[in-house]
Amino acid sequence: MTLRSEIRFVLNGRDVALADVGADRTLLDFLRLDRRLTGTKEGCAEGDCGACTVLVGRLTQGRLVHAPVNACIRFLASVDGCHVVTVEHLAGRDGQLHPVQQALVDHHGTQCGFCTPGFVMSLYALWMEVPEPSEAQVETALQGNLCRCTGYSPIIRAAIAISRYGSPAADPINRERDDITARLKALHDGCRVVTGPTDNQSILPADTDDLAECLVENPGATIVAGATDVGLWVTKLLRPIGPAIFTGHLDELKTVTVAGDTLTIGAGASYTECQDQLIRHFPHLAAYWDRIAGWQVRNMGTVGGNIANGSPIGDTPPVLIALGAEITLRRGAARRMLPLESFFIEYGKQDRAPGEFVEQIGIPLPRPGQRDAAYKISKRRDEDISSVAAGISVTVTNDRITACRIAFGGMAGTPKRAKAAEAALLSQPWSGAAFAAAAEALRQDFTPLSDWRASADYRMLAAGNLLRRFFLEHDAAETAPAQLARA
Repeated sequence: MTLRSEIRFVLNGRDVALADVGADRTLLDFLRLDRRLTGTKEGCAEGDCGACTVLVGRLTQGRLVHAPVNACIRFLASVDGCHVVTVEHLAGRDGQLHPVQQALVDHHGTQCGFCTPGFVMSLYALWMEVPEPSEAQVETALQGNLCRCTGYSPIIRAAIAISRYGSPAADPINRERDDITARLKALHDGCRVVTGPTDNQSILPADTDDLAECLVENPGATIVAGATDVGLWVTKLLRPIGPAIFTGHLDELKTVTVAGDTLTIGAGASYTECQDQLIRHFPHLAAYWDRIAGWQVRNMGTVGGNIANGSPIGDTPPVLIALGAEITLRRGAARRMLPLESFFIEYGKQDRAPGEFVEQIGIPLPRPGQRDAAYKISKRRDEDISSVAAGISVTVTNDRITACRIAFGGMAGTPKRAKAAEAALLSQPWSGAAFAAAAEALRQDFTPLSDWRASADYRMLAAGNLLRRFFLEHDAAETAPAQLARA
C-alpha cells in the first residue's frame, strides 16, 4: 500500500498541501487561524447555527458537486481531495458584491451581520442548484442557519430575488468548474493517507478494503464519517479522538442501489445522498427526512453513522427498524448480517466487535397492503433532536392487520420495538379500537425517563397519540383531516 503523509485540497482557487494534520483539527480553525479567512464565523461550535457555513465540493461519479457544510465540526483531514469555498471567494474581481450579497443588502436581510456570511453561503448553494426557488425551498435550505436579530422574512425575500441580480452561469464556481474538476482528479492518487502525531493520527484509507485493513490494525480507532456527532466530542467535550479513521471520501460506501426487493444504502451515504432513492421507494419519509437537522448536517451526516453511534434518540433507527432493515457488519474480509433492532443491546452498547464497522443497510421494499409512517416530536419543528421518534409499518389484508412493526426512539435506552403494542394489533380488524388498545399496551413496552426534552408522562402520551394518528391518517373511512398540511 502506497502511503502519503499530507492532505491535499483546493481552497477557493489555491492548491493546499498540509502535513502533520491531527485528527481533531477542525476546518474552521484552519480557515480562521491559519489562513485568516475570518468571514467564516464561529458561533455554536456544534453545527447548529450555520455561521461557519462553507461549501465543500467533491467529485461524485466524475462530476464536481458542492454542498454547504458546517466548518466548525468538519475535520480538516476530511477535505482531502476536495474544493473548499469560503465567503471570500464570492467577491467580484472589481470588488462588487456577489448577487446573493447584493440581494440581502437591498432587501434588508442583515442587521448585526454575524450570521450573514453563513446565510450567504447557504443561499449561494441553493441558488446554484435552484435559481428560482420557492419559499418552501428557501426555508428548507435555511433550516441550519439561525438569525437572532434580522428575522427571516427579509432573508427569504432576498433569496427569491437573487436571480434578478445575476445568473449562476456567470458565477465563479461555474466559470472555473472544468479547471477545479481537473485539479481534483489529479489529487486522487489512490494512496492511504496517514498524517498527524502518533497519538492523534488522521488515517484516510485508499478504499473500503483498505478501511477494513486499517481497522484490524487499529481496532480502537475512532471512525469518522460525517463528524456530526464526533465533531461535538472535540468541540464540546474536549475529548481526544485520535487515531481517527476517516471514511467520508470512500465512494464505495456511498452507493445506493435497488436489487430484487431490497434497497441497499452504503453506510457512508449522507442523508442528502440517499434521499432521492429512499423517498422514491418510501414516500412517507419525505417530510421526516427534511426534519433531520439542517441542510448542512444532512450533507455531512451519514445513515451508517447515525446507526453506529447507538444514540437512543437517533432519527433513522426507529423508522428503519419498523421497515425491517438489516445491516451488514464487516471485519477484515468477514461479513455478517444482523437485524437492525438486534444491533442495539443497551444504552451505549452495540453488537459491534473491535475492528468491525457498519458497511451497508438493507431495507425491504414495500409490499402490497403495507401502510407506513414516520413521526418526530421535538421542541422545534426544524433542526432539533427528538423527544419521541416513531416508525410504524402495518400490513392490512381484507381489513385485517396481518403484520405490524412499531419502533420508537426516545422511549428507552436504545431504539426499540413495541412488541406489546404490535401484539395488540396483530390479527385484529383495522379499526380505531385496535389502535386505542395498542396505545394502552405501550405501557408494557416502555418506562420512559424524564429529561429536559420531555417528561415521562409526555413521552407516553405522545407515543400513544402517534398510534392513534397513524390510524386516522390511513383510514379510508375517515373523512376529517388528521392534520393540516403546511402551506
